[in-house]
Formats: sequence, structure tokens, C-alpha cells
Amino acid sequence: MAWQPEENGLRQILQLLRESQSPDTATQRIVQQKLEELNKYPDFNNYLIFVLTKLTSEDEPTRSLSGLILKNNVRAHYEKFPEEVTNFIKSECLNSIGDTSPLIRATIGILITTVVAKAGLHNWQELLPRLCQYLDSEDYNVCEGAFGAMQKICEDSAEALDSDVVNRPLNILIPKFLQFFKHNSPKIRSHSIACVNQFIMCKTQALMMHIDAFIQNLFYLAEDTDPEVRKNVCRALVMLVEVRMDRLIPQINNIIQYMLLRTQDADDGVSLEACEFWLSLAEQPICKEVLTSHIERLVPILVKGMKYSEIDIILLKGDIEEDDMIPDKESDIKPRFHKSKTHSQKHQDGEDVNNDGDCSDDGYDDDDDSLSDWNLRKCSAAALDVLANVFRDDLLPILLPILKETLFHSDWEIKESGILVLGAIAEGCMNGMIPHLPELIPYLISCLSDKKALVRSITCWTLSRYAHWVVGQPHLLYLKPLMTELLKRVLDGNKRVQEAACSAFATLEEEACTELVPYLSFILETLVYAFSKYQHKNLLILYDAIGTLADSVGHHLNKPEYVNMLMPPLIQKWNVLKDEDKDLFPLLECLSSVATALQNGFLPYCEPVYQRCVSLVEQTLHQNFASLTHPDQFDPPDKDFMIVALDLLSGLAEGLEQHIEGLVANSNILKLLFQCMQDPMPEVRQSSFALLGDLTKACFQHVKPCIGDFMPILGANLNPEFISVCNNATWAIGEIAMQMGADMRPYVNLVLSPLIDIINRSNTPKTLLENTAITIGRLGLVCPQEVAPMLQQFIRQWCTSLRNIRDNEEKDSAFRGVCNMISVNPGGVVHDFIFFCDAVASWMHPKEDLKEMFQRILHGFKAQVGDESWQKFSDQFPQPLRERLAVHYGV
Repeated sequence: MAWQPEENGLRQILQLLRESQSPDTATQRIVQQKLEELNKYPDFNNYLIFVLTKLTSEDEPTRSLSGLILKNNVRAHYEKFPEEVTNFIKSECLNSIGDTSPLIRATIGILITTVVAKAGLHNWQELLPRLCQYLDSEDYNVCEGAFGAMQKICEDSAEALDSDVVNRPLNILIPKFLQFFKHNSPKIRSHSIACVNQFIMCKTQALMMHIDAFIQNLFYLAEDTDPEVRKNVCRALVMLVEVRMDRLIPQINNIIQYMLLRTQDADDGVSLEACEFWLSLAEQPICKEVLTSHIERLVPILVKGMKYSEIDIILLKGDIEEDDMIPDKESDIKPRFHKSKTHSQKHQDGEDVNNDGDCSDDGYDDDDDSLSDWNLRKCSAAALDVLANVFRDDLLPILLPILKETLFHSDWEIKESGILVLGAIAEGCMNGMIPHLPELIPYLISCLSDKKALVRSITCWTLSRYAHWVVGQPHLLYLKPLMTELLKRVLDGNKRVQEAACSAFATLEEEACTELVPYLSFILETLVYAFSKYQHKNLLILYDAIGTLADSVGHHLNKPEYVNMLMPPLIQKWNVLKDEDKDLFPLLECLSSVATALQNGFLPYCEPVYQRCVSLVEQTLHQNFASLTHPDQFDPPDKDFMIVALDLLSGLAEGLEQHIEGLVANSNILKLLFQCMQDPMPEVRQSSFALLGDLTKACFQHVKPCIGDFMPILGANLNPEFISVCNNATWAIGEIAMQMGADMRPYVNLVLSPLIDIINRSNTPKTLLENTAITIGRLGLVCPQEVAPMLQQFIRQWCTSLRNIRDNEEKDSAFRGVCNMISVNPGGVVHDFIFFCDAVASWMHPKEDLKEMFQRILHGFKAQVGDESWQKFSDQFPQPLRERLAVHYGV
């Protein structure tokens, strides 16, 4: 006898479902409690499936809600369901998949995929055969319901469908799906493509066997009248460009022409999917070859897509010019992510290497925050940017006439899109744009005072893209007027403009560095005034602008009048924020930069800041311990509090140097650090090792007693899979070696061979290579006997990694180390001597005694091989190298 509900129980549950649709939070809370209690009754879930599938007397939202509550129960308690309950749920789902209501069918589909994700396909053997059978049903509702469920399973359990455990059902499903591409219902056509699309990126074998049939079918659907179908066709082609370009090449011209049309599709969803095609194509080596003949048509289409749509302007409140008095809604504030501290080197060309080569900050995702969904405007701008990087100045003959027309247009929406175009091509077309910049930059600076806020905000961004050029010109011409106007925009009456100006100013600071020193008091006056003016969201960006300023001008900030302007508002914010407020993150990051820049100027403020950071680390560790030992009672902490606090402590140690000694002596920071260095989260370890290195430099007397405990942990973290952790651990080992001197001997074997492995790995990032080379050099400086025997294993890599970094103390100590090792084991360098010569020549101004060491080694080598052999040897040198060695070292 099938299960039947009791009248009374059913009444209760329906009452509960109705109440749960009430907007009142108190009612909601009571409903939640009752639901939790009902979960104790095994057949509660039977009632829920019954309401969903059988109780047609109820309205659809109530029935659907019943199914969604059941879905949550499946997620949370499925293991505890009695077998008869799971069987009842499964059979009801399959029997009702063809419900006449689309909402109920969709809810049943969600329920099915949740059960599959939770229990696995192998525990529901009959599911796929039954769904396949339903796909062939004459009844539209049954076919659509089954396809809807199938699409959700393909999305959630793609790997399982291709697994041997269930006999690779995809081998049957893919050909089956392809048959439906020509079905007479657009909904079914759309489901069928969406199902196959799930398997493109992972190059599933079952799809690859039918790839040509799939592509043929996509072409057949190219002109489909249904937007959802066209969207899925575009999505498929975008992915195929990435994984099976070889199969598209024969048809590539037709595909490009098709995508040009679709990028202008009347349906926004279709045009956005199609626009992604240009982003994908730009990453293919063949892009320029296949796109050259179409680029003249494509560029104007992308430019057109970059104009705000009417709906964008309404959503952006584009008609509201002044809103800086209106407080922000908390929901508008996106979570920020803290980027942990990494130790890196300055280069001779003045470029700092970006730690992991991530340049994702192209601005297309944040010029209109409240539309932070990806849209056609952002996608078109990003596509133009990447294509400008492919075609370079070849785009300009097409773009310049368009820019002339749009930039000076009387219609503000068109003018605004022209300014966005100019910013988008800044990186790729820079060379060709240079002749036009003396005219364009002043024009853009004048657009900063445009009456439309959206024009002012995009102009900030575009100008920031040309900051590098501006800084290289005579200051009075461009830098000074730009800075003056940009700082006025920092105090704009419109919050979006404030935000854009603050971000643009931070970019300008990074480019200009110490060139800003003459204007510091003017800059600080503005930024400090903004403190009193800004609402919540922009305050967080203001912290970033102040931190970047401190990084850029460094110790020039340490003047009493600057400190007195800047510190009071920062400390006032610091005092107001509670320990659990996430606004501490950007403030702590900002203070870290300020402390490093102000050096002893930060002394009057350091004690409360230091104490609070130590306490944040301690609280996080306690909370973490509590949640590990009693997970039912305590939530795990947000470790970002600890990471940001460790980074600020690093900033204090770096800025205050020996002055931090008293604070360290009176705290348990080293004990806490010992725990942090062993945290499972890489970012915590990364920041711990940065702090260890900085404390080692500032007050080694407190670190020394812990070295025996710390060194094995450092050695265990020399794993290049975690680049930044490994980088900071490596740097800290080098700093410790410098302080330990010959006492480092017992630890050399612990770290030397992993360091040699890292320096010899292919594609190790530049920063890690440089720090590894410096640390190996420093170990050789203090323990030459232990390291020199390995010289031949690393000397070539060592020389090439350090030739491009600027002269500094770290480079100095590393080269002394290598000279020491060469004198212990001269044979180790013989095969790679040309690399050593090149590295020596990379020094601009070595100290006298280091220069003598170089001279001794060079002359010693020349004497050893004799004049004739040296002549042959030095003839292989490039001309500049030969000249430098002759001039500076007389060889």
C-alpha cells in the first residue's frame, strides 16, 4: 500500500508553508524552528514530496516551496533518511516530472539533481534510463520536465556522467541530445544544446567523437528565432574556440560573420554571449590571421556596444549628479580581499615585478559598481582592449576617425563611450597614440569638469591609463594640471566620481612615486579633507589611496607637518572600529604602508597599534582552536583579521627597525608566530614568514632563542607550489643567516637542497628566483665551506637571476657570498664563468671592497688560463660586456 498522509499532519505542514511566505522576520524565525523540529519525524519528508507532486489543490508557489524545503533537507540530512522515504521521494519525482506546471517541473528537476549530487548516480540506477525514455515522450510536459532535470544533472554532475562506475552514460546521452537540436520546441532545443555545452571545456571523449556532428548542428541552429537557443549556440562557439579551434578553422570566416551579427543581436543576453567570442579569439595565436579581414567591421560594433544603454543609465541613477550626502547601503559594499605581504626586489629598469604576474585589474569590472554584473558595455571594452594588444597600432586607422567623432560629440552618452574607448586602447595602441596625447590629455583634463557625473568618472579612469606617459613629460604641462583637477574630483559631489578619482589617483601615485614630493602638502590636504566628506564605501578606497601614497613617496612623508595632518584622522578611525569590523582590513593595510614610510615618525602612535595587532592575532588563534575542538559550538574565525594584523606588524618592524625592540620584548608575539607559521592556510604562513624576516632584521636578540624551533618549519615551507609562502620563507632564511653568521652551520643542510631545486626549476616566477639566489648567496657568505661544494649545481641560474636587480644591500651580501664560495671551490664556476662575468658587469656602483673581490677573481681566472685562452674566451662576450669589464676591472 503506497504511503498516504494524515489529515492533521498535512494541515499543520500547509499552515507552516503559508507562514514561511510571510515577510516578517520574527515569523520566519519561528517557522525555521518548527522545520528543524519536524525533521525529527522520518515521514516529514514524505509530506513535503506529497505537497509538491500530488496536492494540486494548493497554489504553485506553496507546492514549489515544499519541494525547496525538501531539497534543503536532502542536502543536510539525506544520510539519515530511512530507505522507504528515499524510495518514495525518488518514485514520486519520476512519476511527476511531467507536471503541467513549468514551476513544479523545474522544482522536481532541482530535487532530482540534489539527490544525485548527494548520493551519486550509482545509487539511483533507474534514473537515467527513465529520463531517456521520457525524452522520447509525445507529451511535451514529460519531455521538457525530463530535459530540464537532465540539464541540471549535466551541470552538477558532469564528471559522474563520464565515469566507469556507471558505465559512461555519456556515450549514449551525447548522440541522444544531438537528435533534439532540431526539435520543434525552442525550449527543448535550448535544453539539448545546454546539456552538450557542459562537456566542451573538459574535452569529454564522448563529445569529441561526435564533435563534427555537434558543430554541424550548431550551424543549422545559427538563425534560430528563439533568443535562448541563439545564446546557447554562441556560448558553444565561444568554448569551442578555446578547446577545438582546429575544427572551426574551415568555417572560421562564416563563424566570424555570424558572431558580428550576434554581437548586435536585439536580445541583450545573446549579444553579451556573442561578445565573449572576441575575448576568446584574442587569446588564440591565430587571431590576427583570421580576424584581419573583419576587423574594420568589428571595431565599430564593439564601440557601439560600449555606450551606456538607457536601462544602464536608469540603474546607475545617471541623472542624479550630487549624492555625496546620502549614506551608503551596506549591501552596496563589496567584500574586499587582502593581498598578503610579499618580499620582492627592485629592478634596474625601475619595474617592480608583480608577484605572480596577475594583471587582472583592467577596470572593466569596476567602473560601474552597481552594475557589477558583467554586461555588454564591459565585455565590449574588454574585447577592444585585448584586440588592441593583438593588433597594436594597426587598429588606429579604424579607430582615430571614430574617436574624432565620439570624443567631441554633443550627446554626453556618445562622448562618454568615446572616452572609454580611449582608455581601453591605452595599453595596446600606446605607441601610435603618443603623437595625439599632447592634444588629448588637456582635453581629457577639461572633461574632468564635465557637468555629467558619468563623464567625469570615466575620464578619471581613462586618464589613469595614460598616467605613465604623463609622468614622463615636463610636469608643468600635464602632471600638475592633471593632479590639480583629479584632486578636485576626489572631493566631487558625486560618489561614483569620488571613487573613480581616488582609484585613478592611486594609479598616478604608483607611476609618479617621488615626483609627487613637491606637491605633498596639497595632496594630503585633499585626502584628509575627504575623510570628513566620504561615506562608508569610498572611505575604504581612500585608505588605499593614502597607503599607495605612502608606498610611493616613502620617507619623504616623515615631516612633522605631514604626520600631524595625516595621523589624527587615521587614528580616530582606528579607535572607532571594533575588533570584529571588517573595515579594519583596509585601515590596517593603509597604516602598514604609512608606518613603513614614516619610520620613526610613527613612534608616538606605535604602541596601541602594536598591542591591538598582537591581540587580533591572539583572538583569531583562540577562536580557531575553539572551533577545531568544539565545531558544534564555535564557528571558525575569519583568518583575514590575523593576516592583516601580521602584515601591519611587519610594516611596524620595517619602519621602526630597532625601536620596536621594547614592544616585542613585552609581548608574546614570537610564541604566536610559532603557531601562525604552522597554520594550514597558505596566506597565514606567507604573512608569518614576512614578519619573521622583518623581526629578524629589527631585533634578532628576541628571535634567536626560537631559531631551533623555527628553522625546520621554514625548511618544510620551501615548496614552490605555494609561490608566495615559499618566497617569504626563502627571504626569511636569508635574513636569519645574516644574523646567525657561522652559527647557521647546523641548519644549512636543512634548506640548501630545496633551494637549489627551486633555482633550477623551469618557469619559477622571477621574484622567487631572485630571493632564492640571494638566500643561497647569503648562506655561502656565512658558511662557505658547507655551500661551496654545490657551486656548480646552481651558479649559472644564480648569475642570470640576479643580473637585472638594482644594487642594494641584499644583492651586495649575496655576491660577497658567491665570491667566498668561488675562492673555496674555484672549479665550481669554471664551466659557467661567462655568466659570472655578466653578473659582475650588472653592478652599477659596487662598494670598493666588493669591487676588489670581483677584480681578484677575474684576474685570477685570466692568469690561470693564460692571455691567449682569455682572449678567445672574451671574444665570445657581447661588445657592451667586454667594454664594461675592460673599463671597470681592467681585464
